[in-house]
Amino acid sequence: MAERYDCHYCKESLFGRKYVLREENPYCVKCYENLYSNTCEECKKSIGCSSRDLSYKDRHWHDDCFHCFKCSRSLVDKPFSTKDDQLLCTECYSNEYSSKCHECKKTIMPGSKKMEHKGNSWHETCFTCQRCQQPIGTKNFIHKENSNYCVPCYEKQFAMQCIQCKKPITTGGVTYHDQPWHKDCFLCTGCKQQLSGQRFTSRDNFAYCLNCFCNLYAKKCASCTTPISGLGGSKYISFEERQWHNNCFNCKKCSISLVGRGFLMARDEIMCPECGKEV
Repeated sequence: MAERYDCHYCKESLFGRKYVLREENPYCVKCYENLYSNTCEECKKSIGCSSRDLSYKDRHWHDDCFHCFKCSRSLVDKPFSTKDDQLLCTECYSNEYSSKCHECKKTIMPGSKKMEHKGNSWHETCFTCQRCQQPIGTKNFIHKENSNYCVPCYEKQFAMQCIQCKKPITTGGVTYHDQPWHKDCFLCTGCKQQLSGQRFTSRDNFAYCLNCFCNLYAKKCASCTTPISGLGGSKYISFEERQWHNNCFNCKKCSISLVGRGFLMARDEIMCPECGKEV
């Protein structure tokens, strides 16, 4: 007697009938489709054994249902994109959602390389220097007046040259006596420290930090012997080729301030009239 060959689920004989093997167990077509067939995302019907099951991210479609959401063209064996879980052909997706090139105004197709800067996008071949028209690619560039320039072209066309090193100033800089300087080149003539961001003065068209200027050129106080800068509105007293800081112009004996008061000279020392009488 021949061995029976039955459907694993309904137990009906499979002799002379089509069947499907799953995990080495035979199923009649009806049972297999009821148990294991996927539901089509488009028509919501079962995808039977006689149909090809197309899948994408755990979702399934019949061949005839796998089409663009907007233009309905078949996407079988064609590139496609998705938006809000809807299938879109490359053309529809590009027209609807892809960036437009800031230069040629055409769509930048998905998958193609694009360049972006301050909210604008370009085809790689359209992202060129305004002056030399060469593609900028990943090289450094400078944006000016709605145009992009490679660094060499920008320097040739726009950048001022430092009066000290004669090289272009591309960022920052200092203007002194109507002449441009790099911050790193604008130094104190005396100590060679940078003057950018700090107070300075000049003599004979040379710039000096306050310390160097005072040490080199300022008169010395006859009392404390430190320099009298006279800068920033600070006041001092001058008498017979000698100078004093305001707060140093005091009576030698009683130390009272003599600013705005009468005083006497006694052996090169200043004294108030009362102390001067005792000498």
